[in-house]
Amino acid sequence: MIDFTRKKFGVISLGCDKNRVDTEKLLSVIRARGCTITDDIEEANVIIVNTCAFLNEARKESIETVLECAAYKGGNLEKLVVSGCLPQKYVGELYSQLSEADLFLGIDDYNNFFEALEKSYNGERVNFVGLGDNKYCGDRVVTTPCHYAYLKIADGCNNFCTYCLIPKIRGRYRSYPMEDLLREAEELGDVSELILVAQDVSRYGIDLYGKNYLVNFLQKLTTLVNINSVRLLYCYPDMIDDELIVEVRDNPKIVKYLDIPLQHSETRVLKLMNRRGTREEYLALIEKLKREIPGIAIRSTFISGFPSETEKEFEAMCDFIREAKLVNCGFFAFSREPDTPAYKMKGQVPYAVKKRRVKKLYAVQREISQEYLSSYVGKRVKVLCDGIDYDKGCFVGRAYFSAPEIDGRVYFNAANAVQGEYYDVRILSCDSYDTYGKTEDFDGE
Repeated sequence: MIDFTRKKFGVISLGCDKNRVDTEKLLSVIRARGCTITDDIEEANVIIVNTCAFLNEARKESIETVLECAAYKGGNLEKLVVSGCLPQKYVGELYSQLSEADLFLGIDDYNNFFEALEKSYNGERVNFVGLGDNKYCGDRVVTTPCHYAYLKIADGCNNFCTYCLIPKIRGRYRSYPMEDLLREAEELGDVSELILVAQDVSRYGIDLYGKNYLVNFLQKLTTLVNINSVRLLYCYPDMIDDELIVEVRDNPKIVKYLDIPLQHSETRVLKLMNRRGTREEYLALIEKLKREIPGIAIRSTFISGFPSETEKEFEAMCDFIREAKLVNCGFFAFSREPDTPAYKMKGQVPYAVKKRRVKKLYAVQREISQEYLSSYVGKRVKVLCDGIDYDKGCFVGRAYFSAPEIDGRVYFNAANAVQGEYYDVRILSCDSYDTYGKTEDFDGE
């Protein structure tokens, strides 16, 4: 038996916030064994790279990271582990080609981590992908700043968008039991902002309980005294019903913010994408949300350059963005992914055209975001302090209309501010992404 308590473990997490939660659960398995976790990769005897495989660029980053880590084998590094989405989908190719890796684990194999690692230390290259028990695990070593955390409420997806690999990587939609999630949330301790994530948060519970249980879950979650506020990411437009709208509006603990991945505006393209909805329905939903939830911040993502997207349809999407006036948007060039229906579609758009279109979409959104943020200049905004920005020499935080890492920030001066606490900040200026201000107790400029 190998005494793993004498080993130092380093973990690199790539990809989305959902992958981060998986990494945190793997870290809990390592900590429960009594092992040392280090942030210094050069010190690590075992390095785990938890990978993303959603897009070609993500796969490229994952492989490059593994190769960079392999260079440490001349020092303290003894074993290099590749886990997560990349081996889950591509281990048949990776096992022989990525010989630098000693051990491969899939998305549900973390409970077998030490069994697989023991085999690796006994001289074998190990493929443990698909050998896990797929059991829910609520234990975590939280890697976000201490005042906010993510809660992954489901895995997989049933939407089968024609450009997306997620169902072939993560499988069909699987909600985690509500009682387990509530226990997990409670065990996180005091959290200023709990951010709910899944590939599709808005379908929570349908597979487990026979009907949508998101509102029911939100009502129970927000009774927990350790949770100050809850933010919702990735709500699909066809699942945002009156019950959810009322809950977001009337529950004081739910942040008035929704991330709704629309992906396109034009009905013909949406149909090709296998997205439910039309341009008219999307605009009607946005108008309804703004009417029913005053001040709501809506974020979305859009794909440009989908196969056969015409210049006219692209310009129509620009007009949609201008009309919808969303607070924040992310834009992506269509990525042609093998093993998806869109890969074989006719009318593939040249790369240069896709990049040009994305650039213009960002330019359109910058004007909208600048106008929105300008409306706060001269006003006081409640800001959650995320810490200090030493480069700018001030505190940094977020207003309700910004989620961490994907949206803009509020940079502010104050006599003092504590991470995880809220402050009234008078906004003095803005650009198209961030705002700048000060608290009333600050005497300087």
